[in-house]
Parts: sequence; structure tokens; C-alpha cells
Amino acid sequence: MRIGMAQLLVEGGEPERNLERAAKLVRQAKAENCDLVLLPETLDLAWTHPSAWTEAEPIPGRFSDFFCTLAAELKIWLCLGLTERKDTKRYNAAILINRSGEIIHVYHKINLLEVEFPFYEIGNSLSVVETEFGNIGINICADNYIGSVHNAHMLARMGAQIILSPSSWTVDHFITEEMDPYRDKWIKPLQEIASLYEIPFVSVTSVGYIVGGPYEGKKMIGCSLAVDKDGIIAQGEFNEFAGDLKVVDVSLKPVKWKGTQFDKLAKDKSK
Repeated sequence: MRIGMAQLLVEGGEPERNLERAAKLVRQAKAENCDLVLLPETLDLAWTHPSAWTEAEPIPGRFSDFFCTLAAELKIWLCLGLTERKDTKRYNAAILINRSGEIIHVYHKINLLEVEFPFYEIGNSLSVVETEFGNIGINICADNYIGSVHNAHMLARMGAQIILSPSSWTVDHFITEEMDPYRDKWIKPLQEIASLYEIPFVSVTSVGYIVGGPYEGKKMIGCSLAVDKDGIIAQGEFNEFAGDLKVVDVSLKPVKWKGTQFDKLAKDKSK
């Protein structure tokens, strides 16, 4: 399975420009023979941007339709984050679209940061999707904090052969690459899951400065990650100014364990 890690410049409240940039990276990934493209969290309006209150679209809706049309045209799978309006509520959502342009899964982020509470409702379900490649599990960004990594544990125990995670990793404006801000916060929990269950884990984040909302002035600096049981297999650029595409080939292996076998697995690997 060849995955395009589309690390995208996302501007707050500028959905047309964001979608246009996303489409360019998807087309680039198609030209590089990718089977699936993973894009960032809330790439339409940007994470915690106030436009979520007034401009969020339903799913299906205008923004998701854009990507469904693109997927069908290019015959490619897409996984990406959008801001979903559902009745009077808003959700930080991730969708999985097949190569026919059909939305086959919608997930709502569970482990919301406190600053997200005014913008999004908490999700209440996890599931794994059967695809032509194997079983795909999906979560979003902070769902993989070390304190909430049980979310990813559950996806693996539900039979996920790979986990995909649209993200929007954000740091203070003064953070530099030399400070290595993601070692404990992201690499450690993703590697924990990939190593224990012997599955690849891919997380793609946005880049750009945050304008509007509670994190205004902070920046998204990329460093998207793909890890497997042996460590990092691909990583996006540390760059708050421009998008980037990395292509990674992963192998989805049959699920070895079920049910309480996972408990024994964890004990054996801790020895």
C-alpha cells in the first residue's frame, strides 16, 4: 500500500484556498502512484478557527463533495479531516473516501483539548473499516496523546491493520527544529502502538501560523510521521511555511491476535 503523506498549508477561514492546495497535493500523489492520500485535521476551516461556528458544512456537503469528486476522478482513496455541521452541533471529523468517491466512514474526534470545547462536540464511537487493502482504523491528532493512547489500543484490538490520523500539531512560535518538540509527545505514543501490535501508524499534520481562535500566534510546523514496529519510516519536513508530500510504502499484515490474546501479547513484550 503506497500512501501519500500530504502535509498541507492550512489557513484559518479560507476553505477554498485550502481545498485547492489539498487537490494539488492529491494530484501529485496520484502521479507518484499512491493508493491513498492522508491529509490533515480540519483542513477546510483550520483547527479551532472561529469560522467553524458559521461556515462548517454537513457531511455529505460542499467540502466533502469536493473530495469525493476528486477521489472518483483520480481513482484514489482519501482520508482527511473536516469541520462537520450536524444539526446544531459541530464536530472535528475525519472521513475515509474510496476510489469510487464514496464516503465509507466518518469519525468524530474524542480526545478534544479544552480549547476545542467551544468549537466541537465530543465523539462517542470507534470503528475499523474493511477495505481492499485491509482493516483501517482512524482517529485524530490528540486522540494519540500518551494519556489517551488507549484510543489507538482499541482500534488495534478491533482488528486495525493500519491506523491513519489526520492531525494539526501545534507549538509556540519560538519552537525550532533543534528543540525536537515531538519526540515524547508524538513519536513515543505512535511507536508504542506500532511496536506492540506490529502495524503501521501514519499521522499527517498541517503547517502554517494559526490566525484567530484561542491558539492565535502559535504555529503548525509539520513533521508528519509514519512509523512501523521498527521505528520511523517516513517524516515530513519541519516547515511552518509550505506544504510537502512524502510517499511511504507500508505492508498490511494479517491480524495475529484476538481478544484476550492481546493481554498475553502485552505481557510478553513487556518482559
